[in-house]
Order: sequence, then structure tokens, then C-alpha cells
Amino acid sequence: MKRATVYASQPSPARTPTPGEAATSAPTPPTSRWRAWATRHERWAMLLLGLAIGGAMWWASEHFGPPRQVLTQKDIDAAVLHTLANQELPSRTAKAAALVWPSVVRVRAFGTDPKNPKAGEKEIGVGSGVVIVEDGTILTNFHVISTAQRLEVTFFDGMESAAFVISTMPENDLAVIKPQKIPDDLQPATMGSSSNLQPGDEVVAVGFPFGIGPSVSAGVVSGLNRAFHPEGQTPMKGLIQFDAAANPGNSGGPLVNLSGEVVGIVTAILNPTSARTFIGIGFAATMESAGSAVGIPPF
Repeated sequence: MKRATVYASQPSPARTPTPGEAATSAPTPPTSRWRAWATRHERWAMLLLGLAIGGAMWWASEHFGPPRQVLTQKDIDAAVLHTLANQELPSRTAKAAALVWPSVVRVRAFGTDPKNPKAGEKEIGVGSGVVIVEDGTILTNFHVISTAQRLEVTFFDGMESAAFVISTMPENDLAVIKPQKIPDDLQPATMGSSSNLQPGDEVVAVGFPFGIGPSVSAGVVSGLNRAFHPEGQTPMKGLIQFDAAANPGNSGGPLVNLSGEVVGIVTAILNPTSARTFIGIGFAATMESAGSAVGIPPF
């Protein structure tokens, strides 16, 4: 006898029990159905359980936990006064100097003595400078580099490099020089405007007096729009007068405000005697005039 083909996917026809015949299986209880679903969807079940527990804990903390403290202005003022009384904070002038410090360089001028050329090359002057462009462009004084046959600059990290003159502005005693190599993390100074300065404003001078440094001195703006006529040099006008200590070697260094912005370039000191030392009156070219020397747009 030929048998009919059987397919695994084809359900067997349900058999209707005869009257009086007992059922062979009982309906699946709800608990077993939940357990079977949880087994198939274990990750979702754990997520729902975690959310439920977290929500319960949040509700309990909101209703039974300690009350949250709300800070008042009085609390904030007390905390600030406590900090000021127990922690030593840097002075405003120290913070201003720290902002410009990485941009200040020492400029050394080398040459031969015309009266004794056989003596060979030697250091004929030292001054300061400030980096004003990321590529290493440096602003300094014209009189620092005017007689040099060779220039060398030293950066904040001790790196030394030969440098060459790009442009000069003798009428304002300014010069722009550029080193042959620069540090990888060289930081240019932030330029500021002298138009906001007033007599009495605090300023900081950073440079290499007598080659020592970088050294920091602080003082105030003594006057604005001053004129100065150095002996044997071109008269200068529109200068900032200040009383922060400056000496030979400070020339070309930055004069900065308390925000660390360069507002002037230290260029001269006044001493009615023959001594080349500071007696309380220094002059700086404004950044407006210095900016024109390097093509920086006016403020």
C-alpha cells in the first residue's frame, strides 16, 4: 500500500476527544508563561528590573532622605572670604608678568670694535625683545641692534638662535627681527592699546637689565604723550612715562598692563647725570606706534 508523504512543517490535524475521554494536558499557568518570556528576553527583564529598583530608590531618597542644602549669597561670600584668608594667591602684577613671560627674549648684539678690529668679534650690547607673531617675529629697540654685525636671541626655554633684521623705525627707536629657529611651543604676546591707559594705572616691565633675567619690575603710568630727546638720537614723541624700574638691558622689553597685554616697548630712561641707572623715570613707545613698524593694523 502506498504511504502518504509527511512534511515536518505541516501540523497534525487536531483530534476531537470522544465524550468521556479525559484531557491529556492542562492549560499553561500564567506563572509559567511569565517565566518562559523572561527566559527568552533575559536582558530586557534585567533592564526593567533595574529601572524599577532605581526608581524606587530615587523616590525613597526624595521623600525620606535628608533635605538638600540651598546655597545662599551669604554662604558663597563666606566661602570666598575663607579662601582669601587661608590661601596665598599670586599678586596682580605677578599674574600679569606670568602671562607675558613666555614671549620675552634676550637680544644680544655682537660685532667688532672699529678701533681694534683685530680683537675679533665680541658682545657689544644686550637688550630685550617680545615675540609678537607665532612665526617668531620679535619687536625690540632700534638702538639695541643698530650697530650689530650679528644678533642672537635666547627664548624662555633657553633655546638660542641667530636672528636677522626685518625692518626698522629709527624715529620711534623700534626694530623688527626674526630668529632662524624657534621653540615648538612658542607663545606670542597679546597686544593691548595704550588708549585706555591713565596716569596711576599699574604696569609691569619684563626684560633683561644688565643681561640679568628675565627680570620683573612693577610701577604705575606716570604720564602719557611724553616727548624725549636722547643725546645724539632722533627726538621721540607720544611716549608712555612710567616708574617701574628699568635699566640698560630692559630696552626692547614689553611694558604690560595687569591683563598681561603689551601696551608699550621700553625704550629709554631719564637720568640727568652721566650714570646709566634708573632714577624713577622711564619711557616706552606705545603699541600703536610699534604696530605700524610691523604692519599691525591700529587698534
